[in-house]
Amino acid sequence: ARTFGAPPGKSRQRECLVVALVETPLGPMLAAAGPEAVCQLEFADRRGLERSYDGMRRVFGLPVVPGDNDVLRQLRGELAAYFRGERRDFSVPCALKGTDFQERTWRQLQRIPHGRTASYEEVATAMGAPTAVRAVARANGTNRLYLLVPCHRVIAKDGSLSGYGGGVWRK
Repeated sequence: ARTFGAPPGKSRQRECLVVALVETPLGPMLAAAGPEAVCQLEFADRRGLERSYDGMRRVFGLPVVPGDNDVLRQLRGELAAYFRGERRDFSVPCALKGTDFQERTWRQLQRIPHGRTASYEEVATAMGAPTAVRAVARANGTNRLYLLVPCHRVIAKDGSLSGYGGGVWRK
């Protein structure tokens, strides 16, 4: 109950988030999804993953159980096609759940085209908040949906790679 938010027997009797490992060429990722959308996709070796996992449980208010569902199967298929170079965008539904500003930022990140990058300043300006560069960086850093919300496409103003929760080497 402490780990999953409810005793396993009761968790399976009501709506819950299902969590599984997804293998990728960049390393295993922890994916979590409800019956309608992915709510977490992060690299399993990421520092702070436990805090992010606990935060996800609090934000969605649902127990988390290991398993599989249709959303995770769709995610696996789309990720496999993405890494084979057959897909550039994702259609799997995403649960963007954060503050209004975070959600606006994450939607803006999803507008950065495949193969392109944008600076934090460019993202803030595109959102109509040119002075909110630090807030954009903070929202970018709280993204729980790696690859689906392409926070890895955001770079420093000088064009250099800056921090990435999944590791700068992956960026």
